[in-house]
Amino acid sequence: MSHMIHRNLRQTPPVAVSAQGMLVRDSEGRTYIDACGGAAVSSLGHGHPDILSAMHRQIDRNAYAHTAFFTTDVAEELADRLTAGAPEGLTEVYLVSGGSEAMETAMKLARQYFVENGETQRTKFIARRQSYHGNTLGALAVGGNEWRRRHFAPLLIDVARVAPCYEYRDRLPDQTQDQYTSALLRELDEQIHAAGPHNIIAFVAEPVVGATGGAIPPTPGYFRGVRSLCDRYGILFIADEVMCGMGRTGTMYSIEQDGVSPDIITIAKGLGAGYQPIGAVLAQRALVEQLRKGSGAFQHGHTYIGHPVAAAAALAVQKVIERDDLLAAVRLRGESLRRMLLAEFGSHPNVGDIRGRGLLMALELVRDRDSKQPFDPARKLHASVKNKAMANGLMVYPMGGTIDGVHGDHILLAPPFIATDADLSEIVARLSDALAAALD
Repeated sequence: MSHMIHRNLRQTPPVAVSAQGMLVRDSEGRTYIDACGGAAVSSLGHGHPDILSAMHRQIDRNAYAHTAFFTTDVAEELADRLTAGAPEGLTEVYLVSGGSEAMETAMKLARQYFVENGETQRTKFIARRQSYHGNTLGALAVGGNEWRRRHFAPLLIDVARVAPCYEYRDRLPDQTQDQYTSALLRELDEQIHAAGPHNIIAFVAEPVVGATGGAIPPTPGYFRGVRSLCDRYGILFIADEVMCGMGRTGTMYSIEQDGVSPDIITIAKGLGAGYQPIGAVLAQRALVEQLRKGSGAFQHGHTYIGHPVAAAAALAVQKVIERDDLLAAVRLRGESLRRMLLAEFGSHPNVGDIRGRGLLMALELVRDRDSKQPFDPARKLHASVKNKAMANGLMVYPMGGTIDGVHGDHILLAPPFIATDADLSEIVARLSDALAAALD
């Protein structure tokens, strides 16, 4: 009997004993193609020699230094590299240990900025329904994943909500794309007025919605409109790129493709590519300068922030991505994956939408393609797809509650940047078999 508290309390998962490239092996000798990077984490695959070597070198040099006493060369170099390629003005970096921690940091930094600016009445956040921003209480409160929030709702701060940019489901038949986008921005404007612009700290959104909605990209102009509204009312814009950032969608920062610069960006997952737990917050210089000339301290901190081995791993990941031109590879392989998915599932009666950017792609499953009617949630189709895929030696990331936290199923794919067309073809073939078995 396992003494571990596993995610599923009724079963113990397979024991992973080794991993190399895109393959993970368990203790029973079974091999799985990692087509989702765990949770869109393993962007370089497993066992990359350059990353392992960088970690070993750092462990030999200095395995831990508490940031209340020291900084390290490797953390400083990582910060330099992250800001060098960031959207305009994002010059300040705070290293953390993961995505939820990054979101908590972003929320507290945003609040303290306004406190030190004399605007202590700003206490509210606006976010979107069917979003996910982490599992700690602050991040969970901002997130709109109803299934994850349900048990803990009494503990969460109140957050104003607007609709997600979910064109497949929410754009009306008689609306043009521009009209749909304008309607979303009007709703945000109205919500800002309802909450009182002077009371709002920030608007929070994922540039490409990850696990909760399944690789949902924004419509053209949506985030330019968001940026404009935030500027008009003096509200900060926090872009949560924990899943979609660090090259996953074809640019180092996903929001680059929308032509705007947020006030704060949160990153994690692909930052360390699974080799070490690490995340980061990037902020506009003006925010940190307000604290620097005021109290002189950011009232926040965790034991393992700026961990030198984690920083070494993340720095090595960034260097490999640049050296091997992997952003171009993501764009190229992303188009290949899209073509393969369209060829295999484009006319499938139970696949309603194929969407995403780069190597963050998803299929939304429907009972009826024409009406977009979802499957009965009691069927737990997403769980069945995952089980059938695992039995077929394939790791994918399906989720339920896609539409409203209860209804809807999707399958998320996030293969590593090193995937070849042959790898992608095998992934699509095995996924097709798994879906067929789950629907049987």
